[in-house]
Amino acid sequence: MARKQFDLIVFDWDGTLMDSTSTIVKSIQSAARDLGLPIPRDEEASHVIGLGLHEAMQAVMPNIDPVWYPKMVERYRYHFLMKDPELVLFDGVSAMLNELSQEGYFLAVATGKSRVGLNRALNAVGLLSLFDATRCADETFSKPHPAMLQELTRELGQDLKRTVMIGDTTHDLLMANNAGAGAVAVEYGAHPVDQLQACKPLYSAQTVTQLHQWLGENA
Repeated sequence: MARKQFDLIVFDWDGTLMDSTSTIVKSIQSAARDLGLPIPRDEEASHVIGLGLHEAMQAVMPNIDPVWYPKMVERYRYHFLMKDPELVLFDGVSAMLNELSQEGYFLAVATGKSRVGLNRALNAVGLLSLFDATRCADETFSKPHPAMLQELTRELGQDLKRTVMIGDTTHDLLMANNAGAGAVAVEYGAHPVDQLQACKPLYSAQTVTQLHQWLGENA
C-alpha cells in the first residue's frame, strides 16, 4: 500500500518517547550545585535538552570557565544514572511504535544522548530491536545540524522528502527543516509551545494519543 507522505519516521528520545525531561533538568542543576557553580533555572536547563551533552553544558552555562564543562558532564552523568532505572516511556508509546512497525514504516531515533546512554535506555524498555537505525550526538553533529537525518536516510536508503522527524524541542524541528524533512512537534516535552510553533511543524500533538492518531491518518 502506498504511503500518504512518509516512509521513514524518526523520533527524538528524551521528552518525546521517554518521560525524562524533569530528570534531565534536575541532573543539570545538581551537577552545577556539586561544583559550586551558578544553578541554571528550570527553563534554561530544559531548553538545552536535545543537544549533545557537551554542547548542552556550554549552552546552559555560557559564562563559566570552559575548564568546568567536562566536570559538569561527569557530574551530570552521575546524577542521571542514579535516576535512570526509574525512567519510563510515555503512556501509549509502545503501542504506537509497535503499530507503526507492523504497518511497515522504517523507524529510527535521532537523539542528543550518547550511544551508550541510548542503548541502555532502549534495552531497559525492550525496544532495542524495534528501530531500523539510530543516531546519537556523540557519533555525528549535534542538532539542529541536519547530519543525523542525512545519515539515517542514507543508511536506510530513504528519501529525506519522505522522512518525518518528531520531537519536543526546537532543536529537533530545526534539524528537520535544515535537512528538508517533515517536522512534527509534541507539546508535552521540554520546549514551550510558542517556540515549537515558530518552527512551523506540520502538526503539533498535545499527547501521544494525538500523535498516534495523526500518524495513522496522515503518515
